Formats: sequence, C-alpha cells, structure tokens
Amino acid sequence: MSESTAGRQTLHFRSTMESVAEIESIAEKMATQAGFDEDETFHITMAVREAAVNAVLHGNEYDPDKQVTAGFEDTGTDLVFTICDQGKGVDPDSLPDPLAAENLLRGTGRGIFLIRSFMDEVHFRQLHPGTELTLIKHRHKAGEPA
Repeated sequence: MSESTAGRQTLHFRSTMESVAEIESIAEKMATQAGFDEDETFHITMAVREAAVNAVLHGNEYDPDKQVTAGFEDTGTDLVFTICDQGKGVDPDSLPDPLAAENLLRGTGRGIFLIRSFMDEVHFRQLHPGTELTLIKHRHKAGEPA
C-alpha cells in the first residue's frame, strides 16, 4: 500500500529483511536520479539501509504483525527519508558511543553512528508506539563544499 502527495511517496512494508532491501533500492535510485555522485549515493543508501534495519530488527523485533513505513521525498534542495517502526521506541541519547574504548567490540550503536555520519540532518521522534527517524541529505551546488 502506498500514498503519494506532492513529490512525497509513503510505502508500508512488512518487518522483513526483504523489505529492507526494497527500501534500500528505492533510496539508491532516488540518490542517483538526484545527481549525487557514486560515493554520496553509497552513503545515502547505507544510512537509509541502517535506519530500515533498525526499524525491522530493533523497533519491530521482526514481528509480522508490525509494519515499517518509509517515506521518500525529493524537495529539489534535499532528499528526505522517513523510516517509522511500531515498536517500543528508542531514546537515541541512551545509545552507547560505538567509538568509546569499552564499546569497540560491541555491535550496538554503530548504525545510528553511520546514519549521523552520512546524512546532513537526522531527527528522532517518538510515535507511541514506535520511532520515526528522518534522514535529510542536502544537495550542494557545484563548487560548494559538501
């Protein structure tokens, strides 16, 4: 099921890794069509993939009765991706720092670290139930620093 309004498309997915692959594919296509180079397209795609994996795995805990909602928008100046789960919610400030010495070998927090590293803006919103994660990548004009 999908909704489309003024350049924004919203799709609903089952909580599966196949859904993550679909979301990732849409993000990659958008970034390419928006004119991002190969490296930036990879970064955007990786960030969206990490957000979708977090929604399926941590948010919805692979619950087949819960969905992941993904929004895709090209505003002309930004690419905006919104990933929502129906889980318990997460406080991003409570996640361990993956670069801290005691966490280097742990698997937690790396996805959010990558998302924040690769995107220009990242916003969390608690939905009760669930978490909405908005990822924004700005377009930069030729000659402008990225």
